[in-house]
Amino acid sequence: MTKTTTTASSALKQRIVEHLDERREQLLDFSHRLHRNPELGWEEVKASGWLAEESASGRGARVQQGLGALPTAVRAEAGTGELVVTVCAEYDALPGVGHACGHNVIAAAGLGAFLALAEIAEEIGVTVRLLGTPAEENGGGKIVMLEQGEFEGTHLAMMVHPMNQERSNMLPMACAGYTAAYTGRSAHASAMPWDGINALDAMVIANTAIGLARQQLEPDQQVHAMLTGAGDAPNVIPGNSSGMFMTRAHTLASLERVDETLRRCLEAGALATGCSLDLQQVGRSYSHMESDTGLEALWTENLRSRGREPLPADTRGGSTDMANVSLRFPTIHPTIQICADVPVHNEAFAAHAGGPDGDRAVLDGAYGLAATAVDAATTPAVRARLLAGQRRLRRDLPA
Repeated sequence: MTKTTTTASSALKQRIVEHLDERREQLLDFSHRLHRNPELGWEEVKASGWLAEESASGRGARVQQGLGALPTAVRAEAGTGELVVTVCAEYDALPGVGHACGHNVIAAAGLGAFLALAEIAEEIGVTVRLLGTPAEENGGGKIVMLEQGEFEGTHLAMMVHPMNQERSNMLPMACAGYTAAYTGRSAHASAMPWDGINALDAMVIANTAIGLARQQLEPDQQVHAMLTGAGDAPNVIPGNSSGMFMTRAHTLASLERVDETLRRCLEAGALATGCSLDLQQVGRSYSHMESDTGLEALWTENLRSRGREPLPADTRGGSTDMANVSLRFPTIHPTIQICADVPVHNEAFAAHAGGPDGDRAVLDGAYGLAATAVDAATTPAVRARLLAGQRRLRRDLPA
């Protein structure tokens, strides 16, 4: 494909609208089922099965459930064109608050975009690929899928995330997670405390060191901590303590520096008390995002046709394994508003994700993804750039 007129592009987008209207009940039912049945990362058995089943209804769809080491990952493809459009669908939930990150909306919007693009894939010269990506919240499923080669051949990668703001892009931070466990020796806290090695003291020293170190952290470096265990009785010197830690930073290079600060603080607790320390990374390190500005502009124009007005992101926060994808391929990760005054990862946000606001976001998000793919495939300059593997990036990221 070398040329498509504006009129032809508009006609293709109208067909997307019509197809999404036909699939409306299917897509919203899928979203609601996910919402009613939240599953944690790596445990998305129902969600991945439903996604595979629903994506198989697409024209010419080729579906595989279970990919390499990931039994809850899904891959569906339709079309045979040279331009490979990869749409990502997340479906894991959060402990305690279910789909308070709105991953049911993400999955349903991704499914809708795949089904709509499958109808016109041959006409616009694309292969559309839907990847069901597990464990975004706690394990980095997309990073594993990158390592397994599931993204190979991609020319543009897309997904949309529900949020309390309408943004054409996100500025997520690089992120890593760790568990730390101190082992000391229990003893009677009154009769023979000198015989103990206090693992709780080790954790207190470590957290105090982290608090003091924050004064010297670089801009946008962060450390988060949570105590998960520290003995069982007040009259026993705790022989064990444990915690979970997260680090964030502007970039992967900065993340490595704050990770080293965290490690030194944790080692200080062990050194001061005589405890041993077991420090383990949880999952993979998430990267900073390098969003494709050309694709962002296409997304923005398409969302305006749905009565939305995406603005560029103006603050950093959060993390996602989609950022790792963005370092390899032209990628967008816009947000779509489902509520204005409710923070994400909140019970009220979960309610919006499963209600009328979430339903509208499913359909608008599916349209935005599919229409952006049409623009990318049918605009000769954009298509040529993507086929050449050229990303168009912001240049204001610090080192």
